[in-house]
Amino acid sequence: MNPRQACLACLESAPPAVFEAALWVAAEHDADVQPAQVLRELASLEQRVAVALPQLPARELAQPLLRQLSALDFHEDDDSPLRPQAALLHKVLQRRRGQSLSLALIALELARRLEIPLQGVNFPGYFLLRVPGADHLLDPCGGRRLYTRDCRDLLVRHFGNTVELSAAHLATCDGHGLLRRLSRNLRQLHQQADDPLAALKDAERVLLLGPPNVADHLARADLYRLIDCPQGERYDLERALLLSDDEAQRLTVSQRLRQMNRTTALH
Repeated sequence: MNPRQACLACLESAPPAVFEAALWVAAEHDADVQPAQVLRELASLEQRVAVALPQLPARELAQPLLRQLSALDFHEDDDSPLRPQAALLHKVLQRRRGQSLSLALIALELARRLEIPLQGVNFPGYFLLRVPGADHLLDPCGGRRLYTRDCRDLLVRHFGNTVELSAAHLATCDGHGLLRRLSRNLRQLHQQADDPLAALKDAERVLLLGPPNVADHLARADLYRLIDCPQGERYDLERALLLSDDEAQRLTVSQRLRQMNRTTALH
């Protein structure tokens, strides 16, 4: 079983082994990654966190867990530009620096092992956490509580005043959604790092993990263009055209396809 197959198998297990699936994503990019070894190392981190938690009911331990991770020097990666190591879990565990999603994946796995209720929230631009039934969200980078006003401020920080906070922004994220978002993050980071072949692996995984999405097909089409693969680019453009309901977008994609056909005819 190759890393891609192992990742998908982890997500299909009952319950889904989301953290291990994310380790197999890392193994797809780095042949030296041994998920079983990383899981053993995580058990050591679990022990360090567990002994420092206060004697409280389990549903009150999510914020102390996040604060303890912060005390152990797990923080948001502030490198600029951000590199793929901010989303590859074995690197995040080594460096104790990562994106909000990467740190959330570690927190979610520790919470699962310690039987602390905690969920992922697919907030745009910055991944968040929630204790089921709580009236607030939690920042995975330190455990700060976020209420509705804080969420609006966070949305403005990432997208300006053009986006209004909605219930969809606060939706819980399942295992497939977590791995889809991780794969999109890695796709972007690898492309920024001028590694289109690595980004293509992530783009392919995104499309395997969820329903077809226009933006994801267009993103893969751009990568195929970078590596000079017109057949792959054309396939994704045609899929995007079928899926799009936006007339302006359909026009742009159609023009790009016509340009490709003219270029092919000239050759």
